[in-house]
Amino acid sequence: MRQLEAGGWKIIPDATEEDYPLDALVINTCGFIHDAKEESIEYILEALQAKAEGRIGQVLVMGCLSGRYKNQLKKEMPQVDAFFGVDDIHLVTAHLGVQYNPRLATERLISTPAHYAYLKLSEGCDRGCAYCAIPLIRGNHRSRPKDELIAEARFLAGQGVRELILVAQDTSYYGLDLTGKRELAHLMEALCLIEDIGRIRLLYTYPQGFPLDVLRLMANEPKICQYVDIPLQHVSNKVLTAMRRNTTKAETLQLIEDFRTFVPGIYLRTTLMVGHPGEDEQAFGELLDFVREARFERMGAFMYSREEGTYGALHLKDRIPLKIKQERYNRLMELQKDISLACNKSRIGSVCSILADYAITKESPEGSAVRFSGKVMILGRSQYEAPEVDGYVILENAPEVKPGSFAEVRIVNADAYDLHAQIIDKQ
Repeated sequence: MRQLEAGGWKIIPDATEEDYPLDALVINTCGFIHDAKEESIEYILEALQAKAEGRIGQVLVMGCLSGRYKNQLKKEMPQVDAFFGVDDIHLVTAHLGVQYNPRLATERLISTPAHYAYLKLSEGCDRGCAYCAIPLIRGNHRSRPKDELIAEARFLAGQGVRELILVAQDTSYYGLDLTGKRELAHLMEALCLIEDIGRIRLLYTYPQGFPLDVLRLMANEPKICQYVDIPLQHVSNKVLTAMRRNTTKAETLQLIEDFRTFVPGIYLRTTLMVGHPGEDEQAFGELLDFVREARFERMGAFMYSREEGTYGALHLKDRIPLKIKQERYNRLMELQKDISLACNKSRIGSVCSILADYAITKESPEGSAVRFSGKVMILGRSQYEAPEVDGYVILENAPEVKPGSFAEVRIVNADAYDLHAQIIDKQ
């Protein structure tokens, strides 16, 4: 988007029908699981309908789905003007008449709210989990140079970004291909030196070989959120082996103990999978017991999806009926709902610093996601809430708090997903 903007295009991130007519619509697709593929295809078909009606000039499709299934998609959707893979940014810009400029490689056009941004540390993954198509789509792990990441972070800070969210297919692997050592802690330490960055959040880590020096830094560096996202997928040794996760139940339990020991009060977010081949009722029972014991502050789940070309699709039989997968998913999420509610209620009376994301009214799109009282409300996040996947800290009667600013608040009420707070003092 930054390259095209520099080349004279007016960019509208996340365009809707209200933005039509458009000269060109570039659709960045996902091809990770079946539902994501379907969503991407539905959006392409809607865009092609708008093109047929003369409301869009060109429809370009890029990203994971396009890169993996380009030839098939060309046959099925000949009306698409061009297809591109995940690494074809220079080809997309060239198609739209803009020569890619390497000097802009660390510059960004931010499509999130202006005060937070995602910083991608690497591409690809070396893990080879049985269910996952990411290595087939994005290739082996490739860390970005540290200097390049710091330059991009400085640019983002200059644009008003106050929270950096570190992402990759596997953030905990960062640097291993560059120096032979995991360099995540050193990178995070360098990012903390950027004066205008107030928060650094870590997502998408991997349990096997997690770098414990990150936890030592997290415990002592106030800019780093005491929050780790670590998709564990399962805890049964039988299922972990079938998943090719290269870790065990004992190692998983030890890692959780390390998190809580090194960083007392840390919030852990995990993702778990139900219905993977080999998950019988005993293994699922182990998973439920694990969640009861670990009491993750944040947890999501999804059902196993057989993805073409993966080890699981080629070598494991998906014998678990969808009805049973759905039932297990429902039981797991219902258990977690009670844990989340207890966790949130335990924060009533505590004080925290929030970063305000949105000011909403009854007519605001975000208003439908919260219990609305009829007044202007601020949706913010403490260090314990990541955007989009976690709940909000909701402020009422605080017109002086603006999106992008920090404020000190006291938690006064809680439900399973959101917290309600009162302003103490604006920073």
